[in-house]
Amino acid sequence: MAYMNKLVLTIFVIMVATCSGFSQKAASGKVDPTKGVRDVFDRLVEGIKQVDVEKVMSTYEKSDRLLIFNNNGSATIGWETVRSNVEASYAKVSNVSLEITGLRVEMLGKTAAYVSCKWKQSQENNGAMETSAGRMTLILKLIGKDWKITHRHTSPDRPDPSRPVFPSERIN
Repeated sequence: MAYMNKLVLTIFVIMVATCSGFSQKAASGKVDPTKGVRDVFDRLVEGIKQVDVEKVMSTYEKSDRLLIFNNNGSATIGWETVRSNVEASYAKVSNVSLEITGLRVEMLGKTAAYVSCKWKQSQENNGAMETSAGRMTLILKLIGKDWKITHRHTSPDRPDPSRPVFPSERIN
């Protein structure tokens, strides 16, 4: 009889757990497919604000194919190189403030997405205050159960006027 009571209790617990999960999904409509991507973006932003190398690097795909197009026009390739650069720059940085506007998350299927936004960052670098602003696009892919950034492209809000720009791209 004790075995039967345990079996009935186990089945009841499973049913309650299943039904509560179903009712949560039903109550909210459907699961937000962008949640995992937004979580990675939020962790990246937190890591930057906290000057936390581990948190920032946990958002990127640990691959030699990781590709970063930097705000200054250069490119960085590979997770190890990105990590080395982040560690070197974070050693000098403190009091980071980062403002994100115009955040857009677009799913490109079940395993790919992109995020775009405008950003404005201020920080102390070796004790001197500095600010910068620009636009950013992140490409993410689902690797196993984790969303990871595979590519980041940043561009300055106000490009250097001495850099050549196609006439068709000039703002009149």
